[in-house]
Amino acid sequence: MRRRPPGIRTRTWTAAVGLALAAALLPPIGATAPAHAEDNGVGLTPALGWSSWSSVRTHPTAAKIDAQADAMKSSGLAAAGFQYVNVDDFWYQCPGSQGPNVDANGRWVTDATKFPASGSTNGIQAAANHVHADGLKFGLYVTPGVSQQAVSQNSAILGTSYHVKDIATTTAEKNYNCKGMVGIDYSKPGAQAFINSWADEFASWGVDYVKIDGVGTSDVPDLQAWSKALVQTGRPIHLELSNNLAIGSASTWQQYSNGWRTGGDIECYSKCTTAGTLTDWSHVQSRFGQVASWQPYGGPGAFNDYDSLEVGNGSATGLTDAEQQSQMSLWALAASPLILGTDLTNLNSTELGYLKNGRVLAVDQDAIDASRIVNNGNQQVYIKKEKDGSVIIGLFNYSGTGSTTVSVPLSAAGISGSATATDLWSGASVGTISGTYSVTLGAGAVKLIKVAPSGSGGSTTIEAEAAGNTIAGAAKIATCAACSGGHKVGYIGKGAANAVTINGITESAAGTHTLTISYLVSGTRSFSISVNGGPDIVEQLTGTSFATPATTSVAVQLAAGTNTIKFDNDTAYAPDLDAITVS
Repeated sequence: MRRRPPGIRTRTWTAAVGLALAAALLPPIGATAPAHAEDNGVGLTPALGWSSWSSVRTHPTAAKIDAQADAMKSSGLAAAGFQYVNVDDFWYQCPGSQGPNVDANGRWVTDATKFPASGSTNGIQAAANHVHADGLKFGLYVTPGVSQQAVSQNSAILGTSYHVKDIATTTAEKNYNCKGMVGIDYSKPGAQAFINSWADEFASWGVDYVKIDGVGTSDVPDLQAWSKALVQTGRPIHLELSNNLAIGSASTWQQYSNGWRTGGDIECYSKCTTAGTLTDWSHVQSRFGQVASWQPYGGPGAFNDYDSLEVGNGSATGLTDAEQQSQMSLWALAASPLILGTDLTNLNSTELGYLKNGRVLAVDQDAIDASRIVNNGNQQVYIKKEKDGSVIIGLFNYSGTGSTTVSVPLSAAGISGSATATDLWSGASVGTISGTYSVTLGAGAVKLIKVAPSGSGGSTTIEAEAAGNTIAGAAKIATCAACSGGHKVGYIGKGAANAVTINGITESAAGTHTLTISYLVSGTRSFSISVNGGPDIVEQLTGTSFATPATTSVAVQLAAGTNTIKFDNDTAYAPDLDAITVS
């Protein structure tokens, strides 16, 4: 029951270089309501967003959440692919160690002093409405078990004849701050119904992402119940687990969630190198080993989560510019969720440039976990191979105090002979490299390069459903077992608004390129293809099945830099689109 749509194979994914606002992942065309956690269509690529814990901490309010959502939109972060705005702990009423206040059905009660109701609309729902109005998605926090207050009140379980005392145990559950949660015996009638009612309430509020904190191996029944409950709501809801989960149970976390924290908090709290900062370099350093150890377990639908990305806010973050680039590079190589912890209303142009760097975001969104191939003291090197044959190499100076030269034999990255390299942070050409590649790096610095082996052809394949693309109007993502990425996009055309735009196609020089289109159609249909908003190229295509892709090629003129290619049809339905390859 891994939380990914059926039919997706464990495979290499390629995402566009440069991300647009990620389209909402929709149920397969013609599908019935999902019955299993993996059917929810959520989490095919690592989540991009923001969480309140790092910078807001114990005092989230509607005004603060609204401001972060507005900033995500106005700053261009949303257009770059960031979409989740998540409220962490302290959104609910917590009178003391007796546990959170509850409603008549035993569920946590919104703290109306922080999230005031809007008429008859619950305060959390009102916050979610604001986030959705910005074109974004809303997340919320919960912990395993049930509040002791629900036990004391013997709250009725909605829709059943059971009460909380029928399902509660005396075992304490982790709620790090409010306390007062106890376990649930899921063998008892009414237990699943209780969690279902809580999930239904979240769905009715417009929640798109749920973080369950305090999860340990003893909480697998809670995880199973929440996974099932979220799916039965009928709303696609991302499920994330926290924190410091056991690697020995990785297959369980894969099965029932979209992501899991591999370690403790990235925040340094009272132990910061510089007092008052969000984090420090030592807390980033602790992730290098985690990335290496957890590498086998992440992938589409379920990702290793290395905690908040602390990029921005100047010195308040506790990291130098070089260290911020290193943190983002390591997270991207590891295909980790990129959930920002910094204050989005206080980002300068340099920091926004880091966060909106499409080349680096694409490394994260390819959904491939990097392997560590050099672990030599302060020399750390990670690699991953892309679908187009190129290799992403991250060379890190682990030391936070001095410069060091980091070297990697290209043969260790699977590269023989010469290769061309591009610096992914600057976009500049590194030139032709061969043998052993070496670079001298300052304290906590990184060199992140994309290496194309000679003879690889320089082709780039981008899936139609990749998060960096714009899927507009009635166009929908659907499962497709025979498609290269396990998905396709259908319902293109019959109106110009129903379109797919492939974004972030980067070329070093202008010229003619071959565009190979992988499509599906039964009979004859046409694509109207526009490059960079130019005149349409009409391609009439024939095929025998909407289940088996066919290919065709057309010459296109691409500009130096970043290009877009749009597929639509003003008057009739177009073929379904699997992927494109530019060579």
